[in-house]
Amino acid sequence: MSISDCALLPVVGGELSVPLQGGGEARAVNLDYAASAPALESVAAHLSEVLPYYSSVHRGAGYASQVSTAAYEHARDIVGGFVGARVGDAVVFTRNTTDALGLLASAVPGETVLLDIEHHANLLPWSAEGGRGARVVRAGQTIAETLLLVEAELKSRPAALLTVTGASNVTGETLPLRRLATIAHRHGARLAVDGAQLVPHRRVDLAFDGVDYLAFSGHKTYAPFGAGVLVGRRDWLDAAPPYLRGGGAVTSVTLDGAAWRLGPARHEAGSPNVLGVVALARAIQAIDALDDAEWHDHESALRERLLTGLEQFPRVHVNRIFSDSVDPVGVVSFHIDGLDARLAALVLSAEWGIAVRDGRFCAHPLLERIGQGRAAVRASFGLGSSNADVDALLHALTELLENGPAAGYSEVDGQWQLDEDDRPHPEWAPATSGEASSFGCAVG
Repeated sequence: MSISDCALLPVVGGELSVPLQGGGEARAVNLDYAASAPALESVAAHLSEVLPYYSSVHRGAGYASQVSTAAYEHARDIVGGFVGARVGDAVVFTRNTTDALGLLASAVPGETVLLDIEHHANLLPWSAEGGRGARVVRAGQTIAETLLLVEAELKSRPAALLTVTGASNVTGETLPLRRLATIAHRHGARLAVDGAQLVPHRRVDLAFDGVDYLAFSGHKTYAPFGAGVLVGRRDWLDAAPPYLRGGGAVTSVTLDGAAWRLGPARHEAGSPNVLGVVALARAIQAIDALDDAEWHDHESALRERLLTGLEQFPRVHVNRIFSDSVDPVGVVSFHIDGLDARLAALVLSAEWGIAVRDGRFCAHPLLERIGQGRAAVRASFGLGSSNADVDALLHALTELLENGPAAGYSEVDGQWQLDEDDRPHPEWAPATSGEASSFGCAVG
């Protein structure tokens, strides 16, 4: 038996059945882990234990409040230990990776250098309207060339920070963090890493790699309820203006001003997302218990199986950034000649029960480079995935490319939709109009 024949860890919804267009059901095939990974079953079970004790944190005298406070603060130790935080590093809980990088952007005391391949979360805080002095380096055709370009930019003029993606949310390709940290530090800059796609797939060690700041999200790390985290050096964060201004971030308040706390509390005003943080900590503990070789081999085998299968379709073109990339994570995107990405994703879902992502994945400059700005299809997988998921996608693509859609689809205002969607929704989630699909940056 291959290590990828089964899921590495059980996830909630792993055996979910979904209705198909025209009648019938199929096992839901989740190949959209890069957007939000399913919760681990162990996380869901732990939350059932925690919920009776759910209460306010930090200032409550009640027993449940004290238990919730202990769980919330213990989560900082779990998160810091998992990512190799140094003594004195801050662990600040946020809403998600975007929020964490926004917090960091408010604290950087100088210019920032970044690559043009970044997710919008690691692009907009620095280089768009309201940015704080960003210099964008166009990544080279190889990682080796890209490192030289980054070093040349840092050498040309001082910068406070170099910020990069740990793993591309479009191609899954990873960057050599330790080498980037060495380059940044040699020129007096710090290194920040958008770890949204890296942390759920590979171990990260801030101290060993020399990473100064790491941001990532619970919802991509098998933990529901939307918690994020920024881990890194405390001095910039203590000197920065409070990210949120309100209760819990202060030591005293008058009508003329406030005395602000130092440390994580400075940026965590208001009632925190206790359940989200507890879920993230438990998910991290489950991941931390994995055998590194099995974890890596499971995902690598799935990725290779998918790529080998996609190579059999002359109309399918897999997206890549670098010709010398090694050790990519479980994210693969591709274009299909003559078939709109949104239509392909809709057909896969409606007629086969397969969930993939379509669009430009909140990485518009990168898709402009590697796909002429066209939307793409993305398949992503993780701990709950198996060979059966990959094979289901490849089989469905074969049928779609050979025979076309079985149902009727129309393009309305630039968006593809089913002519008549007869799939029932649960009563607690009534079907909505197609307007919601236009939000965000997944649209091509």
